[in-house]
Amino acid sequence: MTAQRPYVAGVDTSTQSCKVVIYNPENGRIVRQGKASHPDGTEVDPAAWWDAFLEALEQAGGLDDVAALSVGGQQHGMVCLDAEGQVIRPALLWNDTRSAAAARDLIKERGTDGLDTAGSEGAAWWAEATGSVPVASLTVTKLRWLADNEPDNAARIAAICLPHDYLTWRIMGSPSLNALATDRSDASGTGYMARETPTYRRDILAAALRIDEDEAERIILPTIAGPWDVVGRGDPERGWGDIVLGPGAGDNAASALGVDLEPGSALLSLGTSGVVAAVSATSVSDPSGLVTGFSDASGNWLPLACTLNASRIIDAMMAVTGLNYQEFDEYALAVEDAGGLELVPYFEGERTPNLPDATAELRGMTLANSDREHVARATVEGLLSLMRYALDAVRALGVPLNRVLMVGGGAKSVAVQKLAAQRLAAEVEMPEPGEYVALGAAKQAAKVLANA
Repeated sequence: MTAQRPYVAGVDTSTQSCKVVIYNPENGRIVRQGKASHPDGTEVDPAAWWDAFLEALEQAGGLDDVAALSVGGQQHGMVCLDAEGQVIRPALLWNDTRSAAAARDLIKERGTDGLDTAGSEGAAWWAEATGSVPVASLTVTKLRWLADNEPDNAARIAAICLPHDYLTWRIMGSPSLNALATDRSDASGTGYMARETPTYRRDILAAALRIDEDEAERIILPTIAGPWDVVGRGDPERGWGDIVLGPGAGDNAASALGVDLEPGSALLSLGTSGVVAAVSATSVSDPSGLVTGFSDASGNWLPLACTLNASRIIDAMMAVTGLNYQEFDEYALAVEDAGGLELVPYFEGERTPNLPDATAELRGMTLANSDREHVARATVEGLLSLMRYALDAVRALGVPLNRVLMVGGGAKSVAVQKLAAQRLAAEVEMPEPGEYVALGAAKQAAKVLANA
């Protein structure tokens, strides 16, 4: 860094928006920031991410005083480029479920028992090979869907990358396809990176696209950079040529960097869905499919369990009880326990545990506990019990979790905060609210610059 360029930048290209933070690594403070929305939907033209980045960057005051930049972002999205570097079709995002049948087929093809479910021979093969059992979110399942439903588009593929890879490449000025770069964390979420080493499984890529391995070798995949490697520089035509670019990271791995997560700790994010992500010194393999064995952005691993329900559990029961947020907390803490009342919180099915068709229900109702106080208490306990299930799924793989950093909208609940440590069987800390994906990317950029 120089006096003219004392700062670094972190970018979060998420499902809903792009956020840019300009960060001072000397004092650990965000200097300024900007934000721009992404289009709705599960299928998006990647050009929209670029436009949102430029808008957010303008709000953040530009890059004239920035020496390094890294991009964190949504995982798994499928971006296919032709030989000219043009996007072949709109990207399928992680939350596009049209490839669910493809996921089942990919599992079944790797076993001899003919089963396509978690715990089957095929699921065990995938968990051991890549750390993850295919589900519709993973890139590999989207490629199979493309091969089966849009074979002409599949035949045009010259390169495949992820949302954060694509944006980094555009910031470079869209040079040759060979300049595409990624990191271990995002590559590990594709379904075709090896579990133990940051190398691509071309055999898996070939099977997904229904091509032979020689053809798969000709497809350009982003170079998997080390955590603190320089992957390029900014587009000189935009005046960014002096800016060093880091490899970036998937959103959960970037968040882990943002809160300085270390082995023995877990990040618990209570958003619309719940995410438990723990830094581990060793890789994991879970044939049940509950825990995905991703890599992190620092050279470790990031086993992760995701629930479909989290903060909306409270939202749903607020509607039932007619209480606002403050009242709901007060009512939940007005009683010592739920009085035998239990909320099963599967309002939209559940992934952890894997119960896609389940529904929510109140159990154990009596005249003594059928009031708003006990219902509110049962709701908070139900939410935390679900998160405990996800934490225990990670613990069951031998990952020690004694400390939990709790973030997200659901973590603002006073009742959740007061009951969390006991219900989760862990020390619970509450970091200050912040844009942790973008902050983690900025912290990576600072370290990349220091090591350059």
